[in-house]
Amino acid sequence: MLLTVTLFLGAPAQALPATAGGPAPAPAPTAAPTAPAPVPTQAAPAREPVGGPLLGGRGIIVPAGVKAPPRTAAKSYVIADADTGEVLAAKNPHGRYLPASTLKALTALTLIPKLDKTKKVRPSRNAVNVEGSAVGLVTKPLYTVEDLFKALLLVSGNDAALALAEANGGLEKTLADMNAEARRLQAFDTVAKTPNGLDKPGQSSSAYDLALIARAGLADPDFRRYVSLKTDKFPAPKGYYEIGNHNKLLWRYKGMIGVKNGWTSKALASFVGAAKRNGHTVIVAIMRHDGYMWEDIADLLDWGFAARGKVAPVGHLVDPVPEPAPDPAVHAAPPAPREPAAREPQAVRPAADGSAAGSGLPLPYALAAAGVVLLGAAAWLLYGRRRSR
Repeated sequence: MLLTVTLFLGAPAQALPATAGGPAPAPAPTAAPTAPAPVPTQAAPAREPVGGPLLGGRGIIVPAGVKAPPRTAAKSYVIADADTGEVLAAKNPHGRYLPASTLKALTALTLIPKLDKTKKVRPSRNAVNVEGSAVGLVTKPLYTVEDLFKALLLVSGNDAALALAEANGGLEKTLADMNAEARRLQAFDTVAKTPNGLDKPGQSSSAYDLALIARAGLADPDFRRYVSLKTDKFPAPKGYYEIGNHNKLLWRYKGMIGVKNGWTSKALASFVGAAKRNGHTVIVAIMRHDGYMWEDIADLLDWGFAARGKVAPVGHLVDPVPEPAPDPAVHAAPPAPREPAAREPQAVRPAADGSAAGSGLPLPYALAAAGVVLLGAAAWLLYGRRRSR
């Protein structure tokens, strides 16, 4: 049995009876019998929230009889078991907020399978001059795709995000790919308007969607390797310089894997990450945190490790939509062209109707025609001999 918190609005006030000593109310007139009113058609049922009906709530959602997670300033969060997909607790999990740089996790998840990590990239001037956090790119082909993914996920390089989008065929194509990937993951609260998470009208995500994205990303070896790096060397026009991961819990929290944090003045602080202990992985995603979030995230992770395997889930992280099976009729190899059979010369034989096979003439006429041809040839030969004499 699950604990839910429901707010009730007061029922409409009923008419009060007349006070003592007042005039008696007049009897209501009797209405003439009428035909029964038509039965209204039933409205279509509301779509169930992704992950389960309880995840549509806006308050704190925990299993019955379980102490709620520690208080946090975040307006929304999800605590989930990454191995089973069970959502252990949540607060307004489908609330839509500006994602800030946590959206870069979707950028990486979308582009890692599409780009050759050894390919050299020359960033455009537009990418180099983008506002906000940057790794410090220059317009020279110094960087591999892998360098740019490290800059994207360690130091939250907005310039690296645009350079990767350019390597993928441009901004418009990359945003279309990112939104298609969100739909594949069933992250329907997520709309990408930028590849770097800079605030833009219409852009959104949710704590539930960030948990979906993180779980899918951690299944990719390259994604997992990038987000787990604490420091790395980044190429420069003269040598290299060292970059460090913005996720402070990589140095502070036991078993921390990483993923992505973000902040803008409109979005406030957001975070999605995971940690592994005793062979089990817990994911925490928070959005719109007004304050210092790192201690809150550590407390939520501790709660998740203590609760996993012991409490009934309040929902699930759904699996991605399966890829459609290829149509064998479309992908089957075309049949090999058949070579015409070699024809052997055949003797002319009379057909059943007495004609020469293949000539269409009766046999006597065919023989006569052949005789005329032979006589003509003999006459021409005799004429030629006489002229030569």
